Amino acid sequence: MKELLRSFEKYRDWFCVSCGCPMDLKKTDITYLGSQFSLELPVCPECGMVFVPEELATGKMLEVEKILEDK
Repeated sequence: MKELLRSFEKYRDWFCVSCGCPMDLKKTDITYLGSQFSLELPVCPECGMVFVPEELATGKMLEVEKILEDK
C-alpha cells in the first residue's frame, strides 16, 4: 500500500480539469461498498474535486471489492 501511495506523488504536477488549479495530496475519506477508508489522494484545493488514480481503481479497490463480495 505504501508503494501505491508513493506513486500518487506524480500527480502533484497535475491540474484540476474543472478549475485549472494544481492538485494537492490530501487525506481523503472514501466510502466503497459500505466500507470507509482514509487515503492521501490528489485533491483540488479550490473546488475539492478528488482524483482517483487508475492504479487505485483497478488495483487496490478491485482487490477490496473481491474480498467484500466474498463475505
